[in-house]
Amino acid sequence: MPTPAVPEDTLATSLVRVTEAAALAAATWIGRGEKNSADAAAVAAMRDALADIAIDGVVVIGEGEKDEAPMLSRGERVGTGLGPAFDVAVDPIDGTSLVASGLPGALSVIALAPSGSFFDPGPCFYMKKIAVGPAGVGIIDVRLSATDNLQRLSDATGRPVSELTVAVVERPRHHALIDEIRAVGARAHVVPEGDIATAIACALPDSGIDLAIGIGGTPEGVIAAAALQGLGGEMQGMLHATSAAMRADAEARGYDFGVVLTHHHLVRNQDCLVVTTGITTGDLLRGVRVTPDGPTTHSLIVDGTRRLVTFA
Repeated sequence: MPTPAVPEDTLATSLVRVTEAAALAAATWIGRGEKNSADAAAVAAMRDALADIAIDGVVVIGEGEKDEAPMLSRGERVGTGLGPAFDVAVDPIDGTSLVASGLPGALSVIALAPSGSFFDPGPCFYMKKIAVGPAGVGIIDVRLSATDNLQRLSDATGRPVSELTVAVVERPRHHALIDEIRAVGARAHVVPEGDIATAIACALPDSGIDLAIGIGGTPEGVIAAAALQGLGGEMQGMLHATSAAMRADAEARGYDFGVVLTHHHLVRNQDCLVVTTGITTGDLLRGVRVTPDGPTTHSLIVDGTRRLVTFA
């Protein structure tokens, strides 16, 4: 991310230290059955690490609001306050239950963009999402069925539907979706939690994931959209209400549940920086590993060009 006040490599490296701190703090709780304790540790570590970064940041995408977990709150100021102004999107742990149960795929993530860039989900905690890598840009449509989107991707890539893999988070609301994916002949890659990793993985050619579909968190969708934008992929979403009261509240605030939110709506500036560090090994990253020389971490930096970075 070019900025004269904070050289790109310095900022990217600093943010790796932020997600690394959160991942290391969360890792001490892997398999202990205490997801809120893990989240609290990761939040505290991320907040402390952010305090030393030379930015004037405001958290516009926080975590924890929909489930009352520990969080970095929307509106919270982060950084030293002496650098450039940024929107900050954070998820200290994407996959708290994965950490608690010792399951694969948990990660820590942060995204930065110039102020005013990130979509504010307000009270809209959930949205219907579809993500795809560069091969599917311009051909997916969140309003269509999984069958139609798979056929479109098949036509665009020349690969039969039977060779395509769709990532879906295991939830009762997705059971019919999973059945549809399998019925049309595609592979359903069902994960217990964490749809940031699977969305990003769509844009990595060696991940084995071609599409990610389902209803999930809007904050996570914004973060994934920022990463996909940098990797040349595409995210679309439509806001989803879990109750009539929630929808009425959101509509009263000006949110439209009939609008297709492209990744350009979700992230209104291409000048984004996304950094994520693995907590438990999954589709995207290796998790924290304890060695005789100390812990090692595996991080991904997305700034328009894919860079995999391993920090000890």
